[in-house]
Amino acid sequence: MAVTAQSFAPHEALAADLLPHAADTTDGSHDLAHILRVFRNAMRIHAAEGGEGDVLAAAVLLHDCVAVEKNSPLRSQASKLAADKASAILRHLGWPEVKVLAVAHAILTHSFSANIAPESLEAKILQDADRLDAIGMVGAARCFYVGGRLNSELYDPADPRAEHRAIDDISYSIDHFPAKLFKLADGFTTATGARLARERHERLKQFYDLFLEEIS
Repeated sequence: MAVTAQSFAPHEALAADLLPHAADTTDGSHDLAHILRVFRNAMRIHAAEGGEGDVLAAAVLLHDCVAVEKNSPLRSQASKLAADKASAILRHLGWPEVKVLAVAHAILTHSFSANIAPESLEAKILQDADRLDAIGMVGAARCFYVGGRLNSELYDPADPRAEHRAIDDISYSIDHFPAKLFKLADGFTTATGARLARERHERLKQFYDLFLEEIS
């Protein structure tokens, strides 16, 4: 079943306006299915933590509206490029400037690569919701998917745990677990997001350990 505006209840009308701009990419780790998963994560956190639902929904829908590959020199600027494009889209739709700026801030600060702290509740929820999709079983699947796009090897057969070499997650997909994925759970900023992150972090660790057990 295709991802449609109706998938984003109770913000179907907003989704109808924004979905055409949401995912300008052939990257299956940042496609509409990813946006829908992040939306569901965000709504689950929002139900417990509060915040402005329309600002949060718009930020989720447009947080990846500019596609930048993981190995691009522009990667650290991806969230700013997306925030700028999202602002233009929302202004064209007649959104009040205060809400445009709120959405832009959430998008700007959601990215791990940007390394900018979120200040608003909506920004914190978006960051947590997006990072939840990078850990757990989905996070493991996305890691290897991206590795395939970058022509990475699964692991270094001589030293899969990187015990006697530098971690290199460009060359070896499994290295992305200690390089980044295992660090994400400590950075969640909402209580609900942190609780969900702990659960998914444990699954990610189990996957990593079982993977290494099978190849040893």
